[in-house]
Amino acid sequence: MLEIRDLHVKFHTREREAVAGISLTIRDGEILGLVGESGSGKTVTAMSIAGLLPRKQCRLSGEILLGGKDLLHADRSELRKIHGNEIGVVFQEPMSSMDPLMKVGLQVGETLRIHTDNSPEERKKLVLAALDDVELPDPEAIYNKYPHELSGGMQQRAMIAAAIASRPKLLLLDEPTTALDVTVQAQILELLKKLNRTHGISMMFISHNLNVVRKLCKRVAIMQRGELVETGDTEKIFTDPQHPYTQRLISAIPTRTRKEPV
Repeated sequence: MLEIRDLHVKFHTREREAVAGISLTIRDGEILGLVGESGSGKTVTAMSIAGLLPRKQCRLSGEILLGGKDLLHADRSELRKIHGNEIGVVFQEPMSSMDPLMKVGLQVGETLRIHTDNSPEERKKLVLAALDDVELPDPEAIYNKYPHELSGGMQQRAMIAAAIASRPKLLLLDEPTTALDVTVQAQILELLKKLNRTHGISMMFISHNLNVVRKLCKRVAIMQRGELVETGDTEKIFTDPQHPYTQRLISAIPTRTRKEPV
């Protein structure tokens, strides 16, 4: 499905590589967790896949293959087609990703407007279907609301709707539940499972929260300082971590007897 081969990303303003030669595969219909602390290179990896890195500010090498097509060296016009139709992206803060002056429905349909020849009526039908897919109540009413009229959880559902409206093959989710309370977080995780199950969308779920990853992902990859230090079945890594960094991450998970540090 997606294959990353020896990916290197070096920003001109930094001495150390942000991503230092990682190789990784996401299989068809798989939800892969990408875990690491801030600065480990997880978001840069996702932005490389999504084509969102400023090419003039960094040097990239390696290969990123989606269905055999190389994303890293494709020309801009080809990339726009691929990223608009085959890859969807959901970020951590929906309010910072949404235009406060544009109605939700138009924002959810923006990808369809740019990347398809559908009529406005056809686009609206697809947007309403996407809003229904993410279990927002009364999609017609949501379509005509502004972002500030929605709760944080509803905004994040709207962002997921925008990412899946064109039925992409791959969804990149960068800390999508971090800003949400525990109850809403659980609802979003169940929603992602449902979308994966019903539409077969492959996902890369980026998080620093191993407990969240354990609930959602069958396989996990651990990053530290730009390198991939451990990859494997999520439960196996939880019960028998091999790398010292993974061991430290798991030992730091709060339990009933060991609370999270303030």
